[in-house]
Order: sequence, then C-alpha cells, then structure tokens
Amino acid sequence: QQQQQQQQQRQQLQRTPQAAGGGGGIIRPSEALATPKTAAILALGQQLNGQAAEHEAAVAEHERLLQQFEEQRERELAYSEELEAVAQAQAEELEELRAAVDLLEDELRAKDEDFEASGAKDIIDVAETSTTWGASPFRDRVSVGTAEVVRRLDESGAVLVAKLAVGALAYGDIWYGGTCRNPFDPEQGSSGSSAGSAAATAAGLVPFALGSETLGSIVSPCDRCGATGLRPTFGRVARNGVMALCWSMDKIGPITRSVLDSALVLEAINGASPGDPCSVDEPFYFDAGQTPRGLRVGYDPSWFADGDPVLRVLREAGTELVPIELPEIETAPLMVPLFAESAAAFEELTRSGRDDELEWQADAAWPNTFRQSWFIPAIELIQASRVRRQVMRTMESFMNDRFDAIIAPPFTDLLVVTNSTGHPTLVMRSGFSEQGRPGSITLVGRLFDEGTLCRLGDALERGLAVNGRRPKGFA
Repeated sequence: QQQQQQQQQRQQLQRTPQAAGGGGGIIRPSEALATPKTAAILALGQQLNGQAAEHEAAVAEHERLLQQFEEQRERELAYSEELEAVAQAQAEELEELRAAVDLLEDELRAKDEDFEASGAKDIIDVAETSTTWGASPFRDRVSVGTAEVVRRLDESGAVLVAKLAVGALAYGDIWYGGTCRNPFDPEQGSSGSSAGSAAATAAGLVPFALGSETLGSIVSPCDRCGATGLRPTFGRVARNGVMALCWSMDKIGPITRSVLDSALVLEAINGASPGDPCSVDEPFYFDAGQTPRGLRVGYDPSWFADGDPVLRVLREAGTELVPIELPEIETAPLMVPLFAESAAAFEELTRSGRDDELEWQADAAWPNTFRQSWFIPAIELIQASRVRRQVMRTMESFMNDRFDAIIAPPFTDLLVVTNSTGHPTLVMRSGFSEQGRPGSITLVGRLFDEGTLCRLGDALERGLAVNGRRPKGFA
C-alpha cells in the first residue's frame, strides 16, 4: 500500500497543474505531501542533512587538529634531534673533562708518590715569603728571591707548605717564638738548629724537610727527635738563597723519616749553581736494590756495648766490621774559622747593638760569641786554617785506607772533624730509651760517597725495625 501511495504521489507531481477558479501554478511539495507520514519523512531528512553538515564540520575539525598534531610532532622531532646533538656534544665534552681530570690526578699522584708536601728551615729563602732566620731583629724580613734548593724541589714536584722553626741565626732550638719541642717528649727541646725541620718531620707533619748543618745542626735534632738526616759532602748542594753562617762549612741536606727518602731528596737538590762558587757538580749514585754485602765498616769497639744490635744487623747484612782507632786530631783549632766567619757574617748586627734583641743571651750564645770573635788575631785564624787543611789530608787518607764507611755514635770527635773536612754523614734512629725517647747512630762516608751510606743505612733501618714508631698524638 505504501508503494502504491508513493506511485500515486509521483504521478500527481508529473501532471500539469490546474488551479481552481481558472488560475494555474506549481503544486508545492509541502502542499502535495502534507500528510503526517510525509511530514515525518521530511523532518527526518532535514535532520539527516543537519547531521551530515555537523559530521562534515567535525571531519574538517579533525583534519585541522590532525594537521596541527603533525606540525607539532615535526617540531618536537626536530627539537629532539637538536637535544640529542647537544647531549652528544656534552657527553663528548664530559669525556674530555674526565680524561683531563684523570691525567691531572695521575700527575698529582706521581708527585705525591715522589715527595708530597715539604718544609724548609727558616733560613731558606722563598720569594715574597717571610724568612726570619728565627731572630727578632729579622722577624719582618721578606725574601726577595728563591733559594736554589727550593727551585730544584719545585721542578721535581715537591710542594713547599711550611717554613719551619730554626734556632736564632742557626744555633740551638730557641727562636723569637719560643723553644721548638721534641715530639717524643714535649718537655724537652728539639735541639737544633734545624729544630723545626726535624720535629715536624718526626711528628709526621711533613714527609720531609730541608735542614742545614755547620756544626751538628742536622745530626743533633735528628738524634733528639728520631728523624733521619743526610748531611751531604761540602759543595754537593748549592747554597745560594740560604742564610750564611760560615761560608766554608755550611751544608744543606734533607731530613726525612727513612733512608730511601733521604736519597730521593738528595738526588733532587744535588748539583752546582753559579750563585754558589763553592758548589760542584758531582754525580750521586744510589741503587736501592743493591745490598751492602761485602762493604767494610770501620768502628771503634769502645763506642759499642757487647751484643749491640747495630753491629749485629751489620754483620747479618754481610758487611765486614773493621776495628779502628781515630787519628789523633786536636779539634779546638777547627772551631776558630767557624767563630771568625760567623762574626764576619753578622758584623752589622754586632755593630748596631741589635744582637741584644736575640732571645738567647747566655755566654755560649751567638751575641757573646760574635763579640769575643772580634779578638781573634789574624795570625791565629791563618794558623787554624792551616791546621784544618792538614786535618783534611789526614781524613782523606784515613777514610780511604781499610774501610768504606764508619759507624759511630752521633757525638764523637768525628762531628767536629767531619764538618771541618766536609765529609758526609747519615744520621738515623737506632732504638728507644726506657723513657721512650729515640736514640740514633751515624754513618760517616768518603767525600761524595753518600750512596754507600744509604746502602748501609737502608740495611740498618730494615734490620733494626724501629723506624715505624711515631710520637703519641701524631700520625
């Protein structure tokens, strides 16, 4: 029936329209189809047309959003590539920095293995740094240049971190700041004049320090504080930039905690300099792998008790112990050049009267010694110098006779004699007293033969096994 009705409607639409009352015109669909069903169909069509339009608008909006998304994605992709490039560049830069840091650490580690930090006796100049000589008249003194030994240590990788106390004008352990103390017994002075160098090294404040000796200033504080000191042959180490006390006797040497360290430092500072006309270029040879077996060591039996561990260790190391007697040498004349030269070195201090400012004013102290030395006759100085020359010849012959080195307590006539003749000495710890204070032994060698002293000293150090002990309260 619906199909028939639709067919009739189509036929009516195809007829020629005739209007009632003689007027013609077009029959409008709304009029021809004005039935409830057609109205519903038309309404449904209009609704579908509206939905189609909305759909087309939604599709267009979707396409627009999709385009925006694609554009945003392309921008993000480009930015991501840029970030990756930046990240890659940063990673490469980081790798370069890490490589540089590793290299720097290796260099620092190599320097640490060689020397680490160091100290210097406060008579050794460092440019634009206070160097007071431990004396009140010079407490405001600032160095203009740098000593040759400091320059050489700098080149070797050592880092100078401290200027260390010195007995005023290189004598004793009293300076304008007080008394330098023995770290093993703070109630006791450290002895001197390389007081701070020995005390600081023994206490572990620095791995090593530079000291100087004219007449016991390395040997004495090392004995007191239990440090290891190597007083080299006169002239082996250049002294320019270091306070002069006695031009013909002053020597610069290392103070350490082991024989091997002493050898290492001596190797670094060894050699002549145009600034010191007394300095010479002599090679320093030392092989740490070479034992002392077969070396001949001279000793005076009166210096040692029966069963002394020092002699026992030397025998066990394969050395030959040779009993000796020192040549008869009058030591008093050997002091005259020291007194005369030191008074000349500080002539202006005596003339100005400022020697009264020195803390130590005892009869044996420098102020009175300088004044008394003005009365040494020139003839007496010349004769004393001639005696000194004879002693040099005597010791040269004696040291090259039947032995390679001498083992001796630190304070025999050899201390004065060898400082006057220029022979080298190694001082090292030998044990401890019942009170816990360290004791020492010395090895005296031929001129420029410090290597033999180090061979013997290293064997003694290993055999005595007393070098690892540290003062209480210090690392």
